[in-house]
Amino acid sequence: MDTTARFLSATINTFEANQKMAERAVEQVSDAGLRVALDEHTNSIAVIMKHVAGNLISRWTDFLTTDGEKPDRNRDGEFVDSFQGRAELMAYWNRGWSTLLESLKSLTPDDLEKTVFIRGDAHTVPLAIQRSLGHTCYHVGQIVQVARIQAGDNWNTLTIPRGQSEEFNQKHWGAHGKSHS
Repeated sequence: MDTTARFLSATINTFEANQKMAERAVEQVSDAGLRVALDEHTNSIAVIMKHVAGNLISRWTDFLTTDGEKPDRNRDGEFVDSFQGRAELMAYWNRGWSTLLESLKSLTPDDLEKTVFIRGDAHTVPLAIQRSLGHTCYHVGQIVQVARIQAGDNWNTLTIPRGQSEEFNQKHWGAHGKSHS
């Protein structure tokens, strides 16, 4: 596998891992909790998810041929909770992720040499990919944090539980604590 294929594979893997992490967090929140902002200056999980999906749809629809900020995108509207329920929210969320992943998986090594535009500014394809990855991961972190607060004592950790690193290392790496494979 060449470097370009490895880069694309790693990028897809990281996006998919973040999608799953957000979804595992959201599963732990009640329908009502999805719609609660921590205070007047923050967004609810539903609003953050709507914004992420809207951004992914805009950026990754016709990624190589049109500006990433589509004329029909209503970015400000992404910050208004307009979903009727969890199912509608998740359908829109999945549409955003499907748009992203289908586009990423269609890229060829030659495509990484191209230039794309976001709000009229030129970006190399790798830069546009990294910009999207950074933006998405930032918001996934917000989703997880708010979900953690919403779930309270019912939270099931998404990573290694606090105080259990040594146990995890022993289980996965053995007595010497490191994997050499």
